[in-house]
Amino acid sequence: MRRLLSVLQRAADLVGAALFAALFGAFVLQIFMRYVVREPLGWTLEACMIAYVWMVFWAAAFMTRERDHVAFTMIYDGVAPPVRRILALLSALVLGAAFFAALPATYDFISFMALDKTWILKIRFDYVYGVFLAFLIAVAVRQVLRVFDLARPGWHDRL
Repeated sequence: MRRLLSVLQRAADLVGAALFAALFGAFVLQIFMRYVVREPLGWTLEACMIAYVWMVFWAAAFMTRERDHVAFTMIYDGVAPPVRRILALLSALVLGAAFFAALPATYDFISFMALDKTWILKIRFDYVYGVFLAFLIAVAVRQVLRVFDLARPGWHDRL
């Protein structure tokens, strides 16, 4: 199981790196064409925006560890470990429930976005923003797993 998770993590990292390379390549090409050749390309701006959206949500969903996400822990850090466990459990339950509750409406909206396409590259908007649905699912599942982890006797603080 650890081997499979390691392979999946490596694949997610490679996808994230490819998204960043696509963003950076389109950005450099855009600068070169605009300022050196004096013939700007419209599609590079759109490609940069799409790659950025995918890169941000892909990285947040599949590449960033729980402890690397932004967290406001002033209260959490000032309480005893048993209270931390309760706060972490409540946080995971609320976040997981909120993200699962958002899934149907998000799916409906992203499905609705299939009616329109980007102006230049003609990519359907459901493909552009579909990564957000993957992000919601990944975060919701991560919170469910965190609840189970917090319920185990061998729990330790991972923030």
